[in-house]
Amino acid sequence: MTGMKELKPSAFAGLDLLSSAVILLDERQLIRHLNPAAENLLSVAERTWLGRPMTQLLGTSTILVAALDSALKNNWSYTGHDIVVARPDSEALHLDCTVTPIEANGARLLLEFRLIDQQLKASREERAAMQQQANRELIRNLAHEIKNPLGGIRGSAQLLERELGMLENAPALREYTQVIIKEADRLQDLMQRLLSSHRAMQPAQVSIHEILERVRRLIHAEYSGVRVRRDYDTSLPDVTGDREQLIQAILNIARNAAQAMHGQGEIIFRTRADRQVTLAKRRYPLALELQVIDNGPGIPEDIRDKIFYPLVSGREGGSGLGLTLAQSFIQQHQGSIEAESRPGRTCFAIRLPLASAKE
Repeated sequence: MTGMKELKPSAFAGLDLLSSAVILLDERQLIRHLNPAAENLLSVAERTWLGRPMTQLLGTSTILVAALDSALKNNWSYTGHDIVVARPDSEALHLDCTVTPIEANGARLLLEFRLIDQQLKASREERAAMQQQANRELIRNLAHEIKNPLGGIRGSAQLLERELGMLENAPALREYTQVIIKEADRLQDLMQRLLSSHRAMQPAQVSIHEILERVRRLIHAEYSGVRVRRDYDTSLPDVTGDREQLIQAILNIARNAAQAMHGQGEIIFRTRADRQVTLAKRRYPLALELQVIDNGPGIPEDIRDKIFYPLVSGREGGSGLGLTLAQSFIQQHQGSIEAESRPGRTCFAIRLPLASAKE
């Protein structure tokens, strides 16, 4: 709907009484006012942000930027759901947002933000998990169906190569059979990786920091230009898990980050305790939160919602299996894995239970 709210300068004080986060912008989308709820939500102080561009505070969400431009140009109000807003030097937030054109003491836009309802978020995550599980089962079944014919193709190519040995132009023809054999081997290796995530776990008490140190050494050996910084809570207890699966899951995430940064950049391993966490529909009084943070270019926007799907990759030549396997291994540990990304900061957050579940 079109329309414009009349807001008097004296009403700025009234905004400070609202429980929802409110930001006022001027014609150039510079910040004119943040109420206390906005300061708390975004972990900033109003005095340090007045007069600065909105994009420095909220990031460059294409949906939000387009909504602000449209509101200024057409005098239209806008309401958006699940908009990702980046806080400075911190994790992104998923918010509902209302943009309203106003006229008040130089302010032209009123932005109101509300955190997405946690129950709605949990329901959406559950649907996504079910869809991803269905995708994995489909890929697994396809892998089984493809694996056996590949063996037949490879065997036939070997027999053909043996028969070609009696021909005069055998060396030239053998190049073709070698192509068939090598490509069959490559596809068989891909199928094996698709099926490997379903092996039985071998749980034991393991130190998450010992696992991270192993991954750190591997990354340093492969990518000498990548610095891996540690930010550990050393008071955390051991977790119950499969050591090899956890190493592989974290290594896949860190290796993806190093490749996205072309072997030059910084990765942070951060561990913290998290209390009263719901994982796989169960409530845990204590959980481990592990963050793998990099300062690379970020995940391409068109695949951010699909990065855990099999065969989805943002890198040319990538198999698209690393994050799929990581998610599968973490879910087998009754944990969760999420990703937030923007240019300059990508964070994969893994949560694993540390204490017994409460139904």
